[in-house]
Amino acid sequence: MSIITIFTLVVFIYSVVIHEVAHGLAAQALGDNTARDLGRLSLNPFKHLDLFGSVILPVFLLLISGGGFAFGYAKPVPYNPNNLRDQKYGPIKVAMAGPASNILIALAFGLMLRFFSNLIGPGISDLFASIVFINLILAVFNLMPIPPLDGHWVLVTLLPARFDAFRSFLYRYGIFLFVFFILFIYPIIYPVIPWLMKLIVGA
Repeated sequence: MSIITIFTLVVFIYSVVIHEVAHGLAAQALGDNTARDLGRLSLNPFKHLDLFGSVILPVFLLLISGGGFAFGYAKPVPYNPNNLRDQKYGPIKVAMAGPASNILIALAFGLMLRFFSNLIGPGISDLFASIVFINLILAVFNLMPIPPLDGHWVLVTLLPARFDAFRSFLYRYGIFLFVFFILFIYPIIYPVIPWLMKLIVGA
């Protein structure tokens, strides 16, 4: 495994960890302490990693793509929606905290590249670019309205009651819709990610 692949994996793991911690912090801010009580509000990756989803799957994808693509997941941070002060929109707020954290990371490192590139060496620039790119992938991917991705909470929460049958369909066939999305939809929306990166970082 090359140094680039190892580095990309480390960036990916910590980006996913921050994503999950953001869910827990949002839940805590809304009144639920489940994640805190279980010790999940930690940046220690070993508290969040899933052996297959956080290590085996992304390593496999990095190897077959030559370091150009990584996808995976961590153990979801648990929370009790019944404890949220905002019962109606609380689940959306908790769900969106994850992608929002990735967007903020991408903006922070991307804007440093854009405005302070003359102060950053080539090696550090590559590091920052990798951080921006991976976090944009995580943000865009998780915003899709398909279970189990974060974006589906927006859809199922805002759907009127008359769409309960559709809501049930989403959950019943979520795994098949997810696989379909990975194979056929994601390649179509993928060009949005380099476009967003160029928008943030500049030429």
